[in-house]
Amino acid sequence: MNTTYMNQTVQMAIDNVKKNGGPFGAIVVDHNGKIIGKGANVVTKTNDPTAHAEIQAIRQACQAKESFQLSDCVLYTSCEPCPMCFGAIYWAKLQKVYYAADQTMAAAGGFDDAYIYEEMQKPSHERQLPFQEIPLEGRNRPFEEWKKHPDKTEY
Repeated sequence: MNTTYMNQTVQMAIDNVKKNGGPFGAIVVDHNGKIIGKGANVVTKTNDPTAHAEIQAIRQACQAKESFQLSDCVLYTSCEPCPMCFGAIYWAKLQKVYYAADQTMAAAGGFDDAYIYEEMQKPSHERQLPFQEIPLEGRNRPFEEWKKHPDKTEY
């Protein structure tokens, strides 16, 4: 762990608040210790609910590496990642994640993700936002095509 990178994420978060952004910052560092991705929360600035600091940093790092996988990289973030960022971190296959503030600190600051974790555990018909499966004929065909496609890139 490198406290210099961690301090940078916290300062990025503070600076972002001063620019009317969210209180989050993130950095992706490659195996050589080079910062290849930075991000701050710009959800309200861009009207994009996915524009979290971690997502922004991952996107930038993937562009820099010209790869959708960051398995030789580490993420430093000013706060423990939310469920969406958690998923993106796993999809990017990051090596490790370091964070400063935890979920309870985020909740106390007005960013409580506990209800999302709770909703995810409920059966689809019991969620606040209903999810309903439609048993469409041929609904598995995209996966069947994927499995037999000879030039697919596995991920």
